[in-house]
Amino acid sequence: MSADDQNPDTMYDAAHQQKEAGDLDGAVATLKQILDIDANHLHTNMALGVYLQKLGRLDEAMMHAVKVTEIEPEDPFSFTQLSVIYQRCGKIQEAEDAMAQAHVLQGRPAGGGH
Repeated sequence: MSADDQNPDTMYDAAHQQKEAGDLDGAVATLKQILDIDANHLHTNMALGVYLQKLGRLDEAMMHAVKVTEIEPEDPFSFTQLSVIYQRCGKIQEAEDAMAQAHVLQGRPAGGGH
């Protein structure tokens, strides 16, 4: 294996290419290999949240979306993505709570309009 084979960013790019080619399962497998090297690789956890949700692996998708908020707890987008994934997984209250947290981080009132 070359150094690029163990570089999370290079591996992430390869996973993205797999996804673009229609191989979502292959992309997920590559992304999971990245987590063996760097469990906190932000973009990998973000992508896994989305890809696993699309594959119907909802518990895993939500786990990775939550991990993103742990890696980037001050980033409103982390909570926005979590909200979207929760919504797509049918977890409406959790989705609303995550969106409220995103609004707080953006400096908007949690109960404010959209």
